[in-house]
Amino acid sequence: MPTYRKTVLKNGLRVITEKRPSVRSVSLGVWIDVGSRHEAPDENGITHLIEHMVFKGTRKRSAKQIAASLESLGGALNAFTSREQTCYTARIIDEHLDTAVDVLADISCRASLTPTNLKREKLVICEEIKEADENPSDHIHDLFSQTFWGGHPLGQPILGSMENVLGMSRSRIVKYIKRHYRSDSIVIAAAGNVVHEKLVRLVRKNFDFASGVAEVAVAAEPPDTARVKHSPSDNGQTHFCIGYPGIPFAERDKLAAILLTTYLGGGMSSVLFQKVREERGLAYSVFAFHDSYRDAGIFGVYMATDKNRLHEAYDVVARELRKVRKGRLSATRLDRIKNQVRGQFSLSLESTASRMSRLARNELMLGKQISINRTLKEIDRVTPSQVLEIANRMLDDSKLAIATLGPADARIFDHVKGTRS
Repeated sequence: MPTYRKTVLKNGLRVITEKRPSVRSVSLGVWIDVGSRHEAPDENGITHLIEHMVFKGTRKRSAKQIAASLESLGGALNAFTSREQTCYTARIIDEHLDTAVDVLADISCRASLTPTNLKREKLVICEEIKEADENPSDHIHDLFSQTFWGGHPLGQPILGSMENVLGMSRSRIVKYIKRHYRSDSIVIAAAGNVVHEKLVRLVRKNFDFASGVAEVAVAAEPPDTARVKHSPSDNGQTHFCIGYPGIPFAERDKLAAILLTTYLGGGMSSVLFQKVREERGLAYSVFAFHDSYRDAGIFGVYMATDKNRLHEAYDVVARELRKVRKGRLSATRLDRIKNQVRGQFSLSLESTASRMSRLARNELMLGKQISINRTLKEIDRVTPSQVLEIANRMLDDSKLAIATLGPADARIFDHVKGTRS
């Protein structure tokens, strides 16, 4: 069974570990409770820009030295920005834990942010934005988030706009870091062949975040009316997302929502894949997704299809969404879905990186750890009636959001009563 350990340092910094003596690797993460939802409109993209900039040099390491620091040991150094968190990660052999902690502390606490590096990295991010915008299967999800959340920060693209990125001053970046990189809002998590007491000593020695709590994000505001947004383009296909309010991270109903999402569009055996692709040949890719945030959630379905078949594709999706609101899944069908979710969950935990992420997210979002066995048992306890209840709770057509990208006929969604853009 996993051995979870947690230590809170005097400055509020939390260190959490899960020891796995059967492996040689350690996955280590510095999780900072700040993401794109914490940004004002005119600073959208700053969190992601900071994530890039910390790799460009510190007081004692150049960008090249940072890149080689763990790679030369056979390890890996990486980072990502989400809507709610920023994470700096390292994966190394257990004997190199000291080096990994030193490097992560160096980039997250002591980045130099020189004007020359800032100017150059802004151009890199602008290319990243262009690449995302020119990839319709990625860009549609940003458009869908903007449609669903309206003007709320959760609807902002994580990368921000080129205008914002190019106009971001070093002084503003430094002030943003001071507001959000605060010890009480940071978790250091590790999973693998790690000794908890040793990691605590290393963290205490190397990290020097400012004390205090980071600024709190604006409370989520799920839509109170249907919203439709068309974005014409000369793509060969029309990409579209349809979605509804989902379940927040901490709610127990989240598991029923995950089972429902899996039933509808979680793989090749799912209802939508079979109906849309296998039976009608309407799309190559079709799937459902459910994202949980601290105080809200979002459920959606994505696909790309020929403009002349968009109406048919939408009708198939809408029909299946109506079905799950009207009748319970059979116990046999739900058991198959449970087996799928349990299996995917268990397989993901063979990765120390996944275990490390689970530790950190549970701590940041729940303030505690949920055992693997408890999670598996809670999946087992979900009933067909609970799935039906969550379907009717989530799939409320008065709060429907639809986004299209491509040569779509806007009249297809004329029956949806709500705002349009």
